[in-house]
Amino acid sequence: MASFKAIRIDKADKGTTAALTQFDEAELMDGDVTVRVEWSTLNYKDGLALTGKAPVVRRFPMIAGIDFAGTVEASSDPAWKAGDKVVCTGWGMGETHLGAYAEKARVKGDWLVALPQGLSARDAMAIGTAGFTAMLSVLALEKHGVSPKSGPVVVTGAAGGVGSVAIAVLSRVGYHVIASTGRATEADYLKSLGAAEVIDRNELSAPAKPLAKERWAGGVDSVGSNTLANLLSMTRYGGAIAACGLAAGMDLPSSVAPFILRGVCLLGIDSVMCPIDPRKAAWQRLASDLDRTKLSEITTEIPLDQVPEWGAKILAGQVRGRIVVKIV
Repeated sequence: MASFKAIRIDKADKGTTAALTQFDEAELMDGDVTVRVEWSTLNYKDGLALTGKAPVVRRFPMIAGIDFAGTVEASSDPAWKAGDKVVCTGWGMGETHLGAYAEKARVKGDWLVALPQGLSARDAMAIGTAGFTAMLSVLALEKHGVSPKSGPVVVTGAAGGVGSVAIAVLSRVGYHVIASTGRATEADYLKSLGAAEVIDRNELSAPAKPLAKERWAGGVDSVGSNTLANLLSMTRYGGAIAACGLAAGMDLPSSVAPFILRGVCLLGIDSVMCPIDPRKAAWQRLASDLDRTKLSEITTEIPLDQVPEWGAKILAGQVRGRIVVKIV
C-alpha cells in the first residue's frame, strides 16, 4: 500500500500534537469510496482540533479536517464511479473518522454530494462547512417565513467564515443585513459583502434583558452565550434566529420571554449529521445564490503544511472570511 501526506493529530504528554507526516493507506478507515482530495478548508472546529483547545478529536491517531472536495479514485458504491467530482462535509470527519487534510480519504458513499455544476472544487472549499452552515441557516429562516419584507436580519461573528457567506447570500437575495463584529477595521470589508449596517459586538455581549427593543426580524448567530440571548430579546414578533455556533460559549443565559410573549423561534442548525436531501438543496442554492466575485474576495489560500499555524490563528480571531487549503 502507498503512503500519502496528511496532517496527523496524536496524543502527547500534555494535550495533543498536529504535524504534517506520511500516512499509510492501509490505515484508512472503512468506507466504500476512496477520494483523491484536492482541496480542503479551515473552519473554527478545525482550529479547536488542531490546537487541542477542545476535545473535538475522539480517536487517535486522527487526520484532521472536516471537509474536502476531490475526485473519486475507487468506489464499490453504485452511486459513484472513478472520476466523479464530489464534496464531503461533516459526518464526524476529523473527529471520529479520518479527515480531510490528506491526499486521500475513504468515506461512505452516502456522505458525498456531487460537486454542483458551475462550482470548482476550490470554490466548494472556499464555501466549505462554514458556508454550507450559513446556507442551512438562510434556508431555515426562509422556511420559517422570514423574508426581505419582514425587516432587517442580523449576522453575528460577521467577519468569520459563516458570517461572511451569510452576509453575501442574504444581501444578494434582498435582505437588509446588519453585521455584528468585534473588529471595527473590517467595516469596509463587511459592507463590500453586502452589509447595510455594521454594529459593534459589544452591543450584544452584556447580559440580556428578558425583552429589549425589537430590532430585527431574524438572524444568523455563530457566537452563542450572551450574544444569542440578546439577539432573541431583540427579535421582532414572530421572528426567528438560526443558531449555528458557540464561539463565545455553549451557555444560553436567556428567558422564555421572547418565545412566549413575541412568538420568537430559535432554529437549531446542524451541519454535521444533516440529512442528504437538505445537503443537496443547500449546495444547489450556494451554486446559484453566492456571488463568485465576493467568494473570491473573502478567500485566502494556504498550502497543507501551514494548516497547524492557521488553526491557531482562527481561534485567535485573526482570520477573515474563508481559508482554502490546497492539498495537491
